[in-house]
Amino acid sequence: MKKISLVIDARAIQNSGIGVYLRKLLPYILESGNYRVSLLGKKQAVQEACAASEPEVSMEGVAIIECGAGIYSVREQAEVPLKVPRCDVFWSPHYNIPILPIRARHRVVTVHDVYHLAYLHTLSHIERLYARTVIPLAARLSEKVITVSAFSKSEIVKYTGIGPEKVEVIHNGVDSAGFRDTERKSDDGASSSGPYLLYVGNVKPHKNIIGLINAFAVIHKSLPDLKLVIAGKKDNFIHGIDNLDEYVTSLGIDRQIMFTGFVKDDDLYGLYKNARLFVFPSFYEGFGLPPLEAMASGVPVVASRSSSVPEVCGDAAMYVDPHDPQDIAREIIRVLREDSLRNELVGKGLARAARFSWRASAEKHMKIFEALCAT
Repeated sequence: MKKISLVIDARAIQNSGIGVYLRKLLPYILESGNYRVSLLGKKQAVQEACAASEPEVSMEGVAIIECGAGIYSVREQAEVPLKVPRCDVFWSPHYNIPILPIRARHRVVTVHDVYHLAYLHTLSHIERLYARTVIPLAARLSEKVITVSAFSKSEIVKYTGIGPEKVEVIHNGVDSAGFRDTERKSDDGASSSGPYLLYVGNVKPHKNIIGLINAFAVIHKSLPDLKLVIAGKKDNFIHGIDNLDEYVTSLGIDRQIMFTGFVKDDDLYGLYKNARLFVFPSFYEGFGLPPLEAMASGVPVVASRSSSVPEVCGDAAMYVDPHDPQDIAREIIRVLREDSLRNELVGKGLARAARFSWRASAEKHMKIFEALCAT
C-alpha cells in the first residue's frame, strides 16, 4: 500500500484542548506506518510536545515545516498556504483553516464546536466577523468535517448550512490507564489542603464559573471545611471573567477557593485522584473531556444537563440545571453525603470512561483520510 502524505497543522500542539487532541491521536497515526507525516508549526514546540506525549511519539521519518504564524492571525492566512507542500491530505485540527488554495488533493477539518457562532453576543465586532466568515468557510472548503459529538454535528449543520452527510462524528478518547494510576500524585498542594471539589477547564463565561462559585457559596454554609479547586488558566483569555477575585472575596469564600493556573499532566492526575467530587456546570460543550477524565480516576461527577454533556457522560453522572446554583449545590451535597449514590456513580463512571479510546478515535480519523485518497 502506498503511503499517504499527510500534512497536519500542529501549531497548537502545546496547547490544552486542541493540543491534547493532537498529542493523543498522533502516536497512533504514526504507529500505523501508512503515512508520511509532516507537521506544520514551530520546530522546538512540536519536538517538545511530541517528546512529552503519552504514548511516546517516535519522530523518525516525520518532517517539521517551520511556521510561526499565530492562530487566528492575519499572518496565518498569508503564510500557511505557502508552507503546505504538495500532499494527499491536509488536516486542520481546528476551524482556522487557510482560506486561500493549498497544494493538497484533499482537505479535512475538525470543528470541535461552534461556540463562537452560538455565543456571538459575547464577542467583539472583529471576532464576530472572523467567526461568521471562517467557520462556514472551513465547513464548505473541506471535503470532510470531523466533529466530536452528535450535538456538535447538529450545531455545525445549523450554523453553517452544510449537509449532514459531510460531517463525521468521532468521539474523543480518554487516557483511562493514566488516570487510574494511583502512584501519580499532585505536587501543587491542593491534595494536602483538605477535602475539595474539583473543576478542570478554562475560565470563560460559557463554562459557568460564576454559577459554580455561587453554588459553592451555598455549599460552604453546610460544609465549611470543603474547598473548591479550579484548575486551568484564569488570566490572559480573550473572554476571561472580569473582577473574578473581587467577586469571590465579596462572597466571603476566598480562602476556600484555589485557582491553580495551568496544571501539568502529571499534577492533573493527582488532582483528579484526590478530589471528593468533580463538578462540570458548563452551559456549552462540543464534547467535554474533563468529566470523562474524572470518571477514569474513580471520582463521582456532577455535570450540567446541557449541550453534549449527557451524550458523553451517559448515565454515569448526576445532572443539574447549570442556570440554577441552588440545584448544583443541592446535588453536590447529596452525592457527598450518600455513600451508596457516590459508589454507584464511581462504578458507572469507570465503565463509561473505558468506552472512549484514543486508539479507536485515531483509527476512525485514518479511515476518513484513506477513504478520501481512494477516490
